[in-house]
Amino acid sequence: MKARLQTSLGQSLVMTPQLRQAIRLLQMSTVELQAEVAEAIETNPLLEWTDEAEFQAPASSGSDTVSPETSEAAPPDDGGGEDWAPEEVAWQSPGGQGYDEDGEGAAERMAEVETLADHLLWQLHLSPLSARDRRIGAMLIDALDEDGYLREPLSSIAESLLPETRASEEEILTVLHQVQRFDPAGVGARDLGECLRLQLQVLPECTPGRALALRIVAGPMERLPKIGTQGLVQELRAPVDEVEQAVQLVRSLDPRPGKQLAEVEHDTYVVPDCVIWRQRGVWKAALSQQAQPRVSIHRGYEQLIRRCGDGDAGYLRTQLQEARWLLKSLEARGETLLKVVRCLLRQQAAFLEFGGQALRPLTLREVAAELGLHESTVSRAIARKYVRTPRGTLPLKAFFASGIDTDGGGEASSTAIQAMIRRLIDDENPRKPLSDAKLADMLKQGGVPVARRTVAKYRELMNIPASHERVRIG
Repeated sequence: MKARLQTSLGQSLVMTPQLRQAIRLLQMSTVELQAEVAEAIETNPLLEWTDEAEFQAPASSGSDTVSPETSEAAPPDDGGGEDWAPEEVAWQSPGGQGYDEDGEGAAERMAEVETLADHLLWQLHLSPLSARDRRIGAMLIDALDEDGYLREPLSSIAESLLPETRASEEEILTVLHQVQRFDPAGVGARDLGECLRLQLQVLPECTPGRALALRIVAGPMERLPKIGTQGLVQELRAPVDEVEQAVQLVRSLDPRPGKQLAEVEHDTYVVPDCVIWRQRGVWKAALSQQAQPRVSIHRGYEQLIRRCGDGDAGYLRTQLQEARWLLKSLEARGETLLKVVRCLLRQQAAFLEFGGQALRPLTLREVAAELGLHESTVSRAIARKYVRTPRGTLPLKAFFASGIDTDGGGEASSTAIQAMIRRLIDDENPRKPLSDAKLADMLKQGGVPVARRTVAKYRELMNIPASHERVRIG
């Protein structure tokens, strides 16, 4: 054994800092990209936000300013009856926050949304209750789920009050009855029957069908889908017209009263990364100006580097190099994203024309092969990206779908099959809903062979209940 020194040739992939930065920026959403650029501007004196006038002006040759394509940045509307073009984009300040004519940010004008708990606590503090009962009421309100139901037993509520407040189940039940009088009607119920009963009790006694509806929710309501109106007539021994009137009253009630406030959330604003529009019958795509960070290199510092010596200009040269890397990465991100969107537009033009039923099967591998990119690059390009279309603002992932072979030799996407299932369920007889097996047979007759378990999976993905839960009384 002895030490030797020899040379060899080989190839290896090296992740340079520039490549890592480009990959990281590509997979960022618009919000994350704006935050990343804002942080870079704060730490790098060579970077600055580009003014609106300068941003819209044509970039001179050799400029380091990042701007979208001037030919398609602002798609025009030629006035065609079938064409669609987005309206003028509102001015956006540096940093990505939209401002109106008064200079007030949209985020500053958003009011804080009142939740179900806030609404009930406000009513609790207005009620003539003692401090002890209010603590019990606050614990009850905290135990309600998003539907407004009290799923926990009263014994658990009593244990939660220890050691601050000792209360029996009878005392807690008394306060619960007070909470059940709050708005919205039916909140604080422990089951569906009690929820509907609370809503019926607040109606005037002269309401048609109220008395009979109270009997229905107290007894045979759970068997209503199976026994139907005739079964209720025999069980309640009431006229058919009165039973039908009471059933309609029960169906008009809200089984989830808490959803009226629990579903209200802060508005989620999505800034589309690209825009797709139709001009003279031709579909076009371009990068959205709102999604592109308006950043450029500070010319004052760049000229200062030329006048400084080598020792003094070292720091500024390093920052200038990093600034140029960032601008090139942003430009590469925009080019890759636009290239992917235009490919999706060519592949799924029928989807934009006719809707989900025309969505053809498409995978990342097909797009990557057509564009000459790696699948991971396409995956990063579509991650958390949105595009504005005549059918609304859609995520780029909505243009991809798995496929199932049809009897005609082609393929049907999973989204198209879901649209077919929804259309069949919408047209079904409410007295005799279609089962999953029947839906599978009907799809097979239409040339789409789908198994029953596949139909059940798609139905659950669309939040459609099973056939026995879709029974409705005519």
